[in-house]
Amino acid sequence: MLTPLRVAVAQPAVSRGDLAATAAAHAAAVARAAARLVVFPELSLTGYVLDAPAVALDDPVWEPLVAACAEHGSTALVGAPVAEEGGRRSIGVVAVDGGGVRVVYRKVHLYGDEVAAFSPGPGARVVEVDGWRVGLAVCRDTGIAEHTAATAALGVDLYAAGVVDLPEALPVIRSRAVGNALACRAPVAVASAAGAVGPRHGFPETAGGSAVHGADGALLAAAGAVEGEVVVVELEPRRG
Repeated sequence: MLTPLRVAVAQPAVSRGDLAATAAAHAAAVARAAARLVVFPELSLTGYVLDAPAVALDDPVWEPLVAACAEHGSTALVGAPVAEEGGRRSIGVVAVDGGGVRVVYRKVHLYGDEVAAFSPGPGARVVEVDGWRVGLAVCRDTGIAEHTAATAALGVDLYAAGVVDLPEALPVIRSRAVGNALACRAPVAVASAAGAVGPRHGFPETAGGSAVHGADGALLAAAGAVEGEVVVVELEPRRG
């Protein structure tokens, strides 16, 4: 039987070109949240920099995050470019916990300049935290009905996504989250980048507004537009 799950969405400050500083901001967010699951935005570790090198899973930059997750009993879902076979990269979701790091998802529905820079992932995936089946998505994936349906078909208890978009797109981010909740019949946690995370690629400002929605789509809690904010919600397992 599932027990309540303490879930956080975080929008850490990104120090572009300084992975160590950005990883430290992630670790600080994990410590502030003290949650079992902490969700971060798309490409949160590098910022939305499409030519950033893949971050190797054995890179020491992960060590502060692993340590923070070990101390607080957390699993963090971190956005980063990750390596593919043949030298290509994908927009990854890296699960970090006290035991180390692993790639658990690759963005499927690439958009714009991403198409030339990255390889698409193979499809819908889940990761388990305390028995909760967490469906995964990155940004544009959340707006693709077929992807949401495929995720729902995996029997998810929670839908988690990392996104990057402009401030004026916040209503779209929220609308998609409501649609994802209703389609999956599960709560939704969306981590949305705040601050300037990739000005060379059209994001000198971003929306923030990271939020958690209930299974009925209702907004349970939300951050503002300021980088560094963390929102925490205790989710009850669904009945029946």
